Amino acid sequence: MSTGTIILIVVIAVVVLLLLIVMGSYNGLVKLNERVEEAWSDITVQLKRRADLIPNLVETVKGYTKHENEAIKMVSEARAKMMGARSVSQTAEADKSFMGALSRIMAVSESYPELKADANFRQLTEELTDTEDKVQAARRFYNAGVKEFNTKTKVFPTVLINNMFLHFKQREYYEVDEEEAKRIDKAPTVSFDDKKEK
Repeated sequence: MSTGTIILIVVIAVVVLLLLIVMGSYNGLVKLNERVEEAWSDITVQLKRRADLIPNLVETVKGYTKHENEAIKMVSEARAKMMGARSVSQTAEADKSFMGALSRIMAVSESYPELKADANFRQLTEELTDTEDKVQAARRFYNAGVKEFNTKTKVFPTVLINNMFLHFKQREYYEVDEEEAKRIDKAPTVSFDDKKEK
């Protein structure tokens, strides 16, 4: 085998190796981006589900509370803000307002034993709790995907592939600030131990 043939084989091997690296990096970034998009979709589905429960909750609360218009109005406004959010940061901010307003409604319910005993109210609060668990799980999955994606777009060689072909931007984390997280963790819980008949 001549020296020219060996050099040609080495050059071809290097080119094939570079092509494989480029293809692997390109496909990896596209897959990660799709995973983040899917995770964001899961969050929006759960947030919509939660927001769809609110009109029924508001109507149930209205039936029992005559002087709590401010709390009811806050929940309705927070729901509208949530439904109108278009970016991750807007959604996180709307979610913060929503959780604060919902916390207030739950606190109001403590003053109305008949409301707490209402089967519809109990079912709605159970569905809200279940949905909130799903929102938190979806948020964790999304943020894990964002971390992996953002890291990939910064490290070699994927940073070169991204800059040359894809131009993906860093993704935003869905963050709940620490004060809000503490408030959510300590949100008033609804207890139905002292049910009273209407």
